[in-house]
Amino acid sequence: MLTSKAQLGRLQAVEDDGSTLKSGVLPIALFEGPNSIGRDDLVSANKQVSRKHVVLKTSSDCTFELSVIGQNPVVIKSGSGKRKLLPNARALISAGDIIEFLPGKMPYKLTLEPTEDELVHHSSRDVQSRRSSQAAHCEESGARSLSLLLQECKPSETKKKRELETIIIDSDEDEQVSKKQKQQLIEDEAFAQAVQHIGTSSSSKSPRAANKLDEAFGVDYEAGCRSSSTFRLMQVKGLPQWANKGCVNIRGVIQGDVQVALLSNYMVDIDWLLEACPRLKTVPSVVIFHGESGGSLELLQARKPNSWLLHKPPLRLSYGTHHTKAMFLLYPTGIRIVVHTANLIYIDWNNKSQGLWTQDFPYKNVAAGESKPSPFENDLVEYLQALEWTGCIAIISGIGEVHVDAAFFRKFDYSSAMVRLVASVPGYHLGRNLTKWGHLKLRTILQEQHFEEHFKGSPCVYQFSSLGSLDEKWMGEFGSSIQAGSTFGNEQLGPGPVQIVWPTVEDIRNSLEGYAAGGAVPSPLKNVERAFLSKYWYRWQADHTGRSRAIPHIKTFLRYNDQRLAWFLLTSSNLSKAAWGVLQKNGSQLMIRSYELGVLFLPSLVGNNSNVTPFSCTYSSSILPRELQNREDDGGKRQLRHTKLVTLSWKSSNHEKSDMDIFVRLPIPYALPPVKYDPKDIPWSWDRQYREPDMFGEVWPRQVRRYTMQS
Repeated sequence: MLTSKAQLGRLQAVEDDGSTLKSGVLPIALFEGPNSIGRDDLVSANKQVSRKHVVLKTSSDCTFELSVIGQNPVVIKSGSGKRKLLPNARALISAGDIIEFLPGKMPYKLTLEPTEDELVHHSSRDVQSRRSSQAAHCEESGARSLSLLLQECKPSETKKKRELETIIIDSDEDEQVSKKQKQQLIEDEAFAQAVQHIGTSSSSKSPRAANKLDEAFGVDYEAGCRSSSTFRLMQVKGLPQWANKGCVNIRGVIQGDVQVALLSNYMVDIDWLLEACPRLKTVPSVVIFHGESGGSLELLQARKPNSWLLHKPPLRLSYGTHHTKAMFLLYPTGIRIVVHTANLIYIDWNNKSQGLWTQDFPYKNVAAGESKPSPFENDLVEYLQALEWTGCIAIISGIGEVHVDAAFFRKFDYSSAMVRLVASVPGYHLGRNLTKWGHLKLRTILQEQHFEEHFKGSPCVYQFSSLGSLDEKWMGEFGSSIQAGSTFGNEQLGPGPVQIVWPTVEDIRNSLEGYAAGGAVPSPLKNVERAFLSKYWYRWQADHTGRSRAIPHIKTFLRYNDQRLAWFLLTSSNLSKAAWGVLQKNGSQLMIRSYELGVLFLPSLVGNNSNVTPFSCTYSSSILPRELQNREDDGGKRQLRHTKLVTLSWKSSNHEKSDMDIFVRLPIPYALPPVKYDPKDIPWSWDRQYREPDMFGEVWPRQVRRYTMQS
């Protein structure tokens, strides 16, 4: 991770005797301040090492304090002997000391970082590391230090000023962008250039240089990202500035006068979350919905602020997870709902291709008769009820003390919702509940919709980051849901080609993170290399959004014809029976193992809300697509307009132009149509060995990544 903080030292893996450095293992950079180190940072770490095992706090005077926060002891070996540090113990350590992250195992030596003068004097060619959750590092062979490389990459003062004036910064509306933040933007841009230089020179297959969208497709990327209003891509470090314009970070989501924050996720790093989004420190009521247990739960409890509450929804079936990634933010004026694809950890919000949907809704005006629930409202409340959360007491400005539970969410007006919710909850669902969850919920919604004629028999894309144990029967069952719907002439859309967008081994090897990125695509060989899947594989290519080398953790499903979309689903669900459910007992029962949540974009919803007054909890400006704003009275013709969903790469043609059509661009991150695998392409599986070095000189497995099958 490129940071404005100074790098003061590093941990270098050594042989068991401590005399020599281990070859082929890159060091762990230590920056000024606290450095969390755990399972994902260490070579050959197992579950005895916690995700956050130790915190090594470094000071500008080069003092190092080690705190053990994991469940197992750590051993410090120095000139004066050995010391065992038990959980919660602290100790000062010095350069030259060796840390055994488990007694007798995984020794790392603490060394000081050379100063800039020392680097230049000794012609050092190290490149300051960029880390994935303090783990993945890079060194440029035969080059200068990164600080010198950055100096070369810095734009001129005029260009720098111009870029800072035009870049989109997602920050709190009442906060000015600090000089430090501006400097970080400059460094990120320089780092992007440095990484591209390193990747091009060190890999045998040079990644294709991405062109700006307005050059490649004749469209404005930033405008395209914002035109869909409620669907955004997340920012990625290491990309050029144009690729992040219009995209969002966590500060741009959790902002303003938040009174209550309900955060639902699979993995939560409290320390990173508070650092990345300081606003949460001042939110009076914060609740985390999680699925942790054992040592991970104890760590979560130990690291969270005392006022924060935890709730673990019940997992009634084995092998299930609480996988939903969502936020529910209560304001004095309304609610902001966010459904996204990122775990609450550093690497997910900085290194991956991710997406989110967000929309604000006001309180109902009961006096005006706004009480009838919408389908969105019913789906939301039923999902929250399934979490079996009893609620919490909170105080909301202008309203007073309230009991926030599932029923409380009926106080908001969701009539302007531009999506439908598609959720999964664990259990055996039958009778009236059969079509309430999972892929049958998706099927039911699509069956109610009518689409244009050209979507009949058109392709369907499945794009995700983890592949379950599947069979052809279930693929047919799932396909029946994905392919539901009819034309305006009441003909069934019917089956179309299925295209699974999945990164190849070369995609992972040449990514911004190298092989380390494969830890977040955690599917084993036995699932990936099933013979019947070979006909479905298509490449992850995302040059038009600058994300070909940012490995996807986003999960999307869609149906398309050229650059036009029948519908689009953003979800936490990977392609698995556990997430989507499997029919049992002759189709009378749907079995689901995990909690999931997704949002379905439909042309009819966008069109029906074209005359709804826009609402925001934090801004007075409109959040609706520009195409839907400020339309003059047209004598009722507005009702006849057809809303069409298109990609960023869509180009209008004369025969498509009509006063009765509204085109809304969705920033689908990958190219459509996708490119089919070449015979030489190998789908990534994380439990194989790969010996061709990545751009950092690493091979795989460097270590076993504990991202689990439901990442």
